[in-house]
Amino acid sequence: MYVIVGLGNPGDKYAHTRHNVGFDVLTLLADKWGASFDRLKCKARIAETRVGGERVALAMPQTYMNLSGESVVELMNWYKVEPENLLVVYDDIDLNPGHVRFRPKGSAGTHNGMRNIIYLLGRDDFPRVRVGTGHPPEGWDLVDWVLAPYQTPEARKIAFDSYLDACGVIEAFVLNGPQAAGEAARKACEKFKPEKPKPDKARPDEGEHGGQELNAAPGQS
Repeated sequence: MYVIVGLGNPGDKYAHTRHNVGFDVLTLLADKWGASFDRLKCKARIAETRVGGERVALAMPQTYMNLSGESVVELMNWYKVEPENLLVVYDDIDLNPGHVRFRPKGSAGTHNGMRNIIYLLGRDDFPRVRVGTGHPPEGWDLVDWVLAPYQTPEARKIAFDSYLDACGVIEAFVLNGPQAAGEAARKACEKFKPEKPKPDKARPDEGEHGGQELNAAPGQS
């Protein structure tokens, strides 16, 4: 049994903002797995399904972000899952837009929803998937930044692609465990690595020195 929690704020006002990454990722994941958010319990919208023979509950807490831990505690008690089978998906301003990271445990960083979860659970040894939104540009307040939608088609595409990558990481986690999830996250970020420059090929008439000037002036090399 796995419980996958996507963090966000309920209501149309917050739909598809940077802080609602968790809701958007779980929506895509439910579509992929043929699940529906057709019940409300543990202060969360719930979709249940099976993946690779494993029972999985997808949960969107409806408590507002800063009280997410209230829902997560109830979910863990209801489904009786161990911490290693709980996975939380959320936005991270400390990651560049489009980047996805998996960690089997760790601190909350700057994320208030994760802080509340860790505080109420009394532990931080549970897996998480972080989706990068980047720091606010100059002149932007942090709260305004995370609660704003994406402003350009390019930004929306980068975000959507990262949500798909996050879905792949979560699926790898459920099917093959944390090591596979970490590898899936690393592969997803390879597209952001700069391409290595291709070596110049010397023309046949340039010889082994590639046409470089060999007669240096005295005292130069």
